[in-house]
Amino acid sequence: MTQSRLLTFKIASEQSEFEQIHRLNYQAFVEEIPQHPPNAEHRLVDRFHAENTYVICTSGERVLGMTAIREKRPFSLDEKLEKLQSSLPEHRAVCELRLLAVDREHRNSRVFQGLLLKVCEYCENRGYDLAIMSGTTRQLKLYQQLGFVSFGPQVGTGEALFQPMYLTLSAYHGLKARSRTFLHVAPPPRPERGYVALLPGPVAISQPVRQAFNGAPLSHRSKTFMHDFSETKQLLCRLVGARHAEILTGSGTLANDVIAGQLSLISGSGLVLSNGEFGNRLIDHATRFKLRFKTMRSEWGHAFDPDRIQRALQEGGDLDWLWAVHCETSSGILNDIGLLQELCAPRGIRVCLDCISSIGTVPVDLSEVYLASCVSGKGLAAYPGLAVVFYNHEAAPSGHSLPRYLDLALYSECDGVPFTTSSNLLYALRAALLRFDSGRFAAIDAISAWLRNELLRAGFRLVGVPAPTSPAVTTIALPESISSEWVGRKLNEAGFQLSYRSRYLRARNWIQICLMGEVDKESLAELVALFTRMCAASNLQERTVQASP
Repeated sequence: MTQSRLLTFKIASEQSEFEQIHRLNYQAFVEEIPQHPPNAEHRLVDRFHAENTYVICTSGERVLGMTAIREKRPFSLDEKLEKLQSSLPEHRAVCELRLLAVDREHRNSRVFQGLLLKVCEYCENRGYDLAIMSGTTRQLKLYQQLGFVSFGPQVGTGEALFQPMYLTLSAYHGLKARSRTFLHVAPPPRPERGYVALLPGPVAISQPVRQAFNGAPLSHRSKTFMHDFSETKQLLCRLVGARHAEILTGSGTLANDVIAGQLSLISGSGLVLSNGEFGNRLIDHATRFKLRFKTMRSEWGHAFDPDRIQRALQEGGDLDWLWAVHCETSSGILNDIGLLQELCAPRGIRVCLDCISSIGTVPVDLSEVYLASCVSGKGLAAYPGLAVVFYNHEAAPSGHSLPRYLDLALYSECDGVPFTTSSNLLYALRAALLRFDSGRFAAIDAISAWLRNELLRAGFRLVGVPAPTSPAVTTIALPESISSEWVGRKLNEAGFQLSYRSRYLRARNWIQICLMGEVDKESLAELVALFTRMCAASNLQERTVQASP
């Protein structure tokens, strides 16, 4: 492997790295550029050392290059130039680069570029769009090639002359686009603690669930497996108060297709409610099965209006079923199951629900619900890959009119296992259910309330507030000046996995923090602090907090 493949660009954090920084500082600014007097220790501790953030290039444990970022004013250039601010281009926030130095034996554009790209990444994360520095006049050509622009008179004396320079964010992006050679530089190391999973799925998995998944696979026809499979179904039913549950190998989409298949066996028509992406998907399920139904749509981020539902039921004629999403994951809105049952029960309308993002995160009572969908990999905090359909009646035979994989009655006739089922996924789900504690709901409520309060204090706008929302889904509407994709990507690089990639989130510039798996308050506090720093440059904190988008 070549030396270039061993280069790593990072923020200095170890004492051994700081000691090498002091010695490199001495080499550059005492021995080569006589800016400071020599000393017997051959080390130079910068006067702003306590305030500096050092970006370094390493090969193994050796520091090959460095530069320092200082964010506190007055900068060193403030001391050397009068009216510094008036010499700079328009900007939102500025920082100062200092002490750019590379070991004599490793001076090449690759090390300089790598340091600069890492510096700009750091600055971009924190909202800086301009960097200034005093560049040695010995390297002016290199700095100009990297995108720096000279301004003002030179500073310093004798052989220690420096040219004030600045680098804009657009110049950095141009440098990054030109730097194709960096495809071979080692990527930044994954955070030591591992990633903090704050997605709606997959979620962080506990050690007992991991261990259960890693067991040797069992035949889905063995007595042991069938016994444990039956127990898992009982645990699921006990959690939500349903009479029956069928476990299928697949995603929530499969579970909702099974529900659509069951509704196709009913001769009457129905009503599908939608106030977000997943309500729209229920409409798509119903359309693909050619069900007879009407729709009632509400604005994203808003709860359903009871009067509108009442009118839709009255105007719908002889309706047989209603289908809605309990937790609308796209916004976090938590639709009222009790309200739907109250409106439908007098009319004999069967209520069907998508509970994919609610079961396991909030109390759910399905004892009076006709059909409901769930999955293993969200609030139940197991691995994705299993779909669940709950019901409280005897599954109607399809008369071979449904595909075998979607025929609920076939699952019931075969004790839930008509086809191969992954024992590893089953035992992981069983382990998650066995350790499930109703205190989990209160814990999610508490940490969610704290998180939202911190976000509101920081000036973020939360979607759905003050409408009822799931404590497990906090949706943040970012202003146009801040890209949710940029924020999500940078947070991911810092070790926080948030939901931002979905097309419906990108279209609205929304980003989500989900509390469906294992998460701790300390990590969330770190996230909020980083999130706030990143967005502060766009004056997000000065925006008025609004109730809904």
